[in-house]
Amino acid sequence: MALTLTEKAARHVSNYLNKRGKGVGVRLAVRTSGCSGMAYKLEFVDDAAADDLVFESHGVKIFTDARSLPYIDGTELDFVREGLNEGFKFNNPNVKNECGCGESFNT
Repeated sequence: MALTLTEKAARHVSNYLNKRGKGVGVRLAVRTSGCSGMAYKLEFVDDAAADDLVFESHGVKIFTDARSLPYIDGTELDFVREGLNEGFKFNNPNVKNECGCGESFNT
C-alpha cells in the first residue's frame, strides 16, 4: 500500500514548505504514547535519512520508517477546518480503537 495526502493537505504542506524556504516533504511516523498505545508523529523533513521509505502524493513527498509503516500503511492525511480550528486528520484503516481524547490509537 502507501501513504497519501488529500489535495488539500498537499497544498497546505507545499505552502508551508515554501514559506519556510526549505524542506523536502513531511514525515509521518508513530511512537509509543497515550492511553491506547500509539500516537502519530508528524514533522517537516529538511533532509531524508538513508533508510527512509518515501511515497509521493499530489507532488509532495511523505517519509516514514520501516518500524512505523505496519501501523500506518494505507493512511491518508487530510487537512481540515472545523469551526475556528484547523489541522491534520489521519484517516488510518488500521485503527481498531482510539482513546477518548483522540491523541492515541491501537491497531
